[in-house]
Parts: sequence; C-alpha cells; structure tokens
Amino acid sequence: MTESQGNSEKMSKQKRERSLLAVSGAAALLVLAVNLGINAFNSHRNNRKNKDLQGSKVRVNLSASEILKLADRIITKSKEVHDAVASIPLDKVTYMNVISPLAELEAQQFPLVQSCVFPKMVTTSDDVHKASAEAERRIDTHLLACSKREDVYRVVKAFAARGEWVNAEAKNYTQALMRDFERNGLNLTLTKREELQRVRIQIDKLSLQYIQNLTEDSTFLLFTETELAGLPPEFLKSLDKVTDGKFKVTLKSHHVGAVLELCEVGTTRRMVAVAYGKRCGEVNLSILEDLVQLRHKFARLLGYSSYADCAVDLRMAKTPSKVFEFLEDISNSLTDSANMELSMLKDLKRKEEGDHPFGIEDLLYYVKKAEAQQFNVDFGALKQYFPVNLVLSGVFKIVQDLFGLRFEEIADAEVWHSDVCVYSVFDLSSGELLGHFYLDMYIREGKYNHTCVVSLQNGALSSNGSRQIPVVLMIAQLQKDVSGHPALLRFSEVVDLFHEFGHVVQHICNRASFARFSGLGFDQDFVEVPALVLENWCYESFTLKLISGFHQDITKPIKDEMCKAIKRWRCSFSALKMRQEILYNLVRFANVRGCQSCFTFSM
Repeated sequence: MTESQGNSEKMSKQKRERSLLAVSGAAALLVLAVNLGINAFNSHRNNRKNKDLQGSKVRVNLSASEILKLADRIITKSKEVHDAVASIPLDKVTYMNVISPLAELEAQQFPLVQSCVFPKMVTTSDDVHKASAEAERRIDTHLLACSKREDVYRVVKAFAARGEWVNAEAKNYTQALMRDFERNGLNLTLTKREELQRVRIQIDKLSLQYIQNLTEDSTFLLFTETELAGLPPEFLKSLDKVTDGKFKVTLKSHHVGAVLELCEVGTTRRMVAVAYGKRCGEVNLSILEDLVQLRHKFARLLGYSSYADCAVDLRMAKTPSKVFEFLEDISNSLTDSANMELSMLKDLKRKEEGDHPFGIEDLLYYVKKAEAQQFNVDFGALKQYFPVNLVLSGVFKIVQDLFGLRFEEIADAEVWHSDVCVYSVFDLSSGELLGHFYLDMYIREGKYNHTCVVSLQNGALSSNGSRQIPVVLMIAQLQKDVSGHPALLRFSEVVDLFHEFGHVVQHICNRASFARFSGLGFDQDFVEVPALVLENWCYESFTLKLISGFHQDITKPIKDEMCKAIKRWRCSFSALKMRQEILYNLVRFANVRGCQSCFTFSM
C-alpha cells in the first residue's frame, strides 16, 4: 500500500512531565480503570445510538454494488475538479483557483477512496472482496489518467513559476504536484510520454496481480502431531484437521513463523520453509521477470540509468552508490561477528540433528534455542504472561502517558465484524477530539494476513480553516481465546503491537495542513521511525511488568530477572540479524554492479 511522500509539519505540544506507573496485575487493572481513556463501561451505559463517528467520512459495511457506485461518483467528482483547474487561463492562476481545489479534492476524497478499497482487506464476503478490488482498479486507472493530464500540468506549472507561495508547506505541496506530473512523463516528448504510460499501466497491473496471488493463496501442508513436535498445544488446537487426523498448516505468516521458530523436526521446518518460498512460484516468477524488465524500461524513459537510480532519487541517499557504500561499510564491520554467530548455530544443529546441512529453515529455530540457553529466556513459557487483553490495556496506558492522549471505546459504532473495536482519541489536557481508530485484532478467513496500519482518513486543514480529523485502521493477526482460555501473545507479537501503535499515534497526532503529508504520508525515509522508537518500551522493566500477568493469576507479572534477560536478549545474534536486513536491501538493488560483495558468507 503506497502512501504519498512529503514532509510533515511538526506538531507543537506543551511539555509535560509524567511518570509511568510500574504496576501489575490487579493494581494495574485498577489504575487502568481510573486513568486509561478506554471508557468502555460508560459507553455501554449510554443508551444513545451514535454509529456515525464525529468528523469521519469513512463508510463501512458497503455492499458490493454500493462500493462500485461510490467509486464511480469519486471519479466523476475528480474529473469535475480537474476540468475546472485546467480551464484557468495561465495568466490568471492563483493559489486559490489552482492549488487549493486540488488539495481540497485530495482531503475530501481520500476517506471515500479508502471506503472502497479497504473492504478487500477485512471482508468475509467474496462479492465485496471482488467489488473492492474492482473499485481500486477503476480509481487507480482514473488517478493515473489525472497524473498525465497535460492541461492541468500546464496550469500548476504556471502557478509554480510565479513563486507566490502561501507558506512553506504550500510550496512543498506544489512542488510535490509538479514532481508527480513529471515522474509521469509530462515533461517528455509525446512519443516517450505515451510509451511511459503504457509501461506504467503494465507495471501496476502486474504488481497488483502479484500481491493478489499471494493474498489468495490457499496452499497448505499436512503433518502428524509427531511431525509438529515442539509446537505448543494451543497452536495445534487452532489448526484444522483432515479425516486421517493430520493437521493443516497453511502458508500464512502466523503458521509459518510458529513452525520455523518452534518445531523440533528439521524436515518439517524445511518443508514449510521451501513451500513458503515457492508460494505462487510458477505464476509469480513470470510476473517478477516481466516487472524487472518493465521497471528498467520505465526508469530509462525518465532519464535514469536504472530503476534503482529512479527509486533512490526521491530518498535522502539520492544515488544507489551511496546506498551500497553504506551497506558495504556495515556489512564489512559485521563479517567476523556474523560468522562466529553462524558457527555457534551450526554446532547446535550438529548436536541435535547430526551432520545435516544448515539451511535457512534452521535459522529462527536455532537462534531461539541458543538465546534460551544463553539468557534463560523460554519464550514458550513467557507467552503465558501476555494475555492479549492485559497487553492491550498496558499499551493504551503507555501511549496515553507518553503522548498525552485519552482513548475512549465507542461501543455502538458501526463495524464490519464483531471482533472490531473502535476508539475515539482525545487530547488529555484540552479534551479536543484528535481522531478515531479501528482495531481489527483477530485472525479470520479472508482477512489480510499481515499486521499493519492503514490510513482511512487523513487529517487536513480546509480553506475555511476547519480541520479534518484522521481515522486509522490497525489490522492484527492474533489468535482468539480457545476453549475459554485467554488468547496469549508471543513476545514478538507484543513487539509488533507496540510498533503498530507507534504508527497509530503518528497518524492521529500529525497536524499537517495537507492530506498528502498527513497520516502516514511522511517522507519514506522517516515513516517507520516513530514505530521503531515505540518498540523500545517493550524492553524496559516497568513496561514489561505493566503489560504482563500470568494468565491464571494476572497479579503475578514476569520477574525482574526475566525483564533484564529480555533486554540483554535483544542484542543477541545482532550481526546475523543485521546481515539479513542488508540482504533484503541488496535484493532491491540487485541490478547494480558489485552488490554481491556486500553479503559473502553462506550457510
């Protein structure tokens, strides 16, 4: 999912000093009931039905036909505004008749566009899923047509040439419009421009098909209970069975991750890893080969030597050579440490499985085993201290205290599934409504199978001075309670929740004037920073005690020794982990000469 690029305006806030209460169990619940801004009980006592969220234009539970009709209305309105802007004489251009209408259009239509598009990520209806995908195709086609309108480009260019900026943010927005037009070839000859658009349409079509193939993949493997040795009973209970009693392991991330981390049977891990790596292989490999060629052609038409140059030009690094210099410097400094860590893992496998080759399928399993030995951290046992409701309450508490926010659950809000919760977010001091967010936590058939945050409505400042508030959706992949027992989170899932809540706060608190720069519309070099920063709280003792409690007696949080061990564990096998990240980056620029030298050790 692509977000608009740009720089966000810094939000001014009063400086407050707060202290987080490192309490646990029953005491934690008492504090949360008093201080936490999730006022669920008050919401239930309120008999007034108010399904419309204040300030939200997002529409949920649209039928398949309603989605397609809304998409057509969006396109019609967009054409009207673009036609009006294009009709402005070049000597009459002003901010109010050129830039402001385009900015207002983006702000007003974004939540409507998302109302058409996001259902395919959450719906259980095949008809709605298909309609949502079709609506996205229609809207994307229209937006592509808008981005190549030479008449609108001429008008915007005429205004930009005047240099009559209302403010720095308006200047940045105008320059972003110009860049978008020119990245679509409007500064090229007609012949090159038409060729560029043909290539762009092919790229978009193939990219969408590639992702759709992975999303719709229903491949599964069958294993006996013996072949799944090491996996916890609650995980096995969550798996479907076939008539001969074997368990169905899908190639969704939550199944694959659990098997690769916990399964003691090497052949099972290898079968799952190989199958996961080959998902949609025959069809998607062909798509990928075509995409590589088309992207190279696209970049060359724009005047770049490679697609890597084209992609990095909008980033801080500016050139692939700087990226590779950076990666090589880090990689070279890690070589000795990474090889030592890998040798340690190979020794562990040799002791447990004999002289079998060490493969990629062994990495997670033996890293976890080595970490358990070195730091006495049993992540299987640790999971029993992270009931999902207690973790979520703790996350809300921490976010409230850090950022001065208050969360209030809206119990009667309209949602697309009974699992979904809706929260309004307020400034803790002033009581100002800052935004809303939907939390769709649990796994279900047909739902998007990765944890992520999606902008549904971006904040923006309209020409009349009123502010549109942001609305955001967090999609998680948590298991529901099984047989009356509370759902328990792996520590990695706890970290994921903190990460995604970082994006939620980033989205809700952004005060940019333009929708393009609001929400998650940061410069892509920065967009992950707030989420990564919030992850740090997962490793602090006061946080771990606040969010933990033994599932059979939540008054018992994890012990101090375990908190310290988790913090030390964070840096374990850091060289191997960093080299893996470097490898992912190298794949993106694989067509640049010399890339192989960055990653030389093998398994």
